[in-house]
Amino acid sequence: MSAQARCRAALALILPFALAACGNMGDASRSAMHKITPYKVDVVQGNFVSKEQVQALQPGMSRQQVREILGSPLLTSVFHADRWEYVFTMKRKGVPEQTRKLAVFFHGDAFDRAEGDEMPSEEEFIASLSKPKGKLKIPQLEATPEQLAKYPARHDTQDAAGSTVTSAPAVQRSYPPLERD
Repeated sequence: MSAQARCRAALALILPFALAACGNMGDASRSAMHKITPYKVDVVQGNFVSKEQVQALQPGMSRQQVREILGSPLLTSVFHADRWEYVFTMKRKGVPEQTRKLAVFFHGDAFDRAEGDEMPSEEEFIASLSKPKGKLKIPQLEATPEQLAKYPARHDTQDAAGSTVTSAPAVQRSYPPLERD
């Protein structure tokens, strides 16, 4: 049997086992693959409309006045010219998706009414954004006497003006010369 024929025979025996091993993932491998997730970007779409903005709308306002308060609508339709749609969606990792909708209705050029989800106040919305990811540890701000004993004592003196000057103990340092001779 030639060397080439022996290589083909060995390859024919090894290849099915290698392919079978690739298709059989154990529970440990599968759970490790589920723990590895790509970074997910926070996605914010649309116009955030607060409770205060909705309360500022008054019947009879012009379309331009409504636009100045709420911003440009996300959706307008040729078939529903008297209705503007404001939709706000926010997707963040580890937080349920937020979606809020508001429809603003006009009678001609004058604001008639607004219908939709209850909008959060600006304070409520900001509070929902800035929740800490864990319990914050506040560092100790004062040193104990045992910690202070590790450091050399300071020597206080008074200068000509009579104010106290604190100086650290003198330390001998050796610096290389600035110029070569």
